[in-house]
Amino acid sequence: MLGLDLSTGVDGVVENIEKLPIDLFAETLQSILVHLQDQNRAVDLIETCDKFQRVGINLDQKAVQDIIKLMTYYFRLAAKSNLSADVLVSKLTECSSKWSKPTLQLVHQLWTEHGALLHAHQEVLTMASIGQLVDIQWKLGMAVSSDTCRSLNSPFISVLMKIADTSGEMSYKSFEMTVQQFQNFYRQFKEMASVLETV
Repeated sequence: MLGLDLSTGVDGVVENIEKLPIDLFAETLQSILVHLQDQNRAVDLIETCDKFQRVGINLDQKAVQDIIKLMTYYFRLAAKSNLSADVLVSKLTECSSKWSKPTLQLVHQLWTEHGALLHAHQEVLTMASIGQLVDIQWKLGMAVSSDTCRSLNSPFISVLMKIADTSGEMSYKSFEMTVQQFQNFYRQFKEMASVLETV
């Protein structure tokens, strides 16, 4: 339903959340919010499991991971869609009726405090989403017909670039250039390389 790979379904995850002391769940939510603000820092699953066990909550790693996945999903959804705390809580109650009032109040309070910052961070990520060049392939060919080549049997260069976007998904961009365009392209790459050497 949500596109999440949960081992027990949303109701099962919420039932596990409800087993947690409210302060421990608050600490877990804080870790998730920090993770969403700093994409390089993940929520430490082993540490979170240890914290749960120290207070007598015996959930396996998969169950703890499901809690993290579910709340990360909803916080990310709320950040991307600029949802208010009330709408976020409404979305949570739509997915499961197992939420307790104190747990929903905690989510409401934390989202009220951190939601605007997380939404702004998400906006920056969206604006700065620049792909990473993973691979570039090229081949030389002969034009049989073309809009840009003046005569038939003119050489051209076909380029295929493999690009990873910020979510890690791969996309491919291809284009063709005349030999003169390719030489200009090559010169520009050479200039970039020489500038990078001075940095």
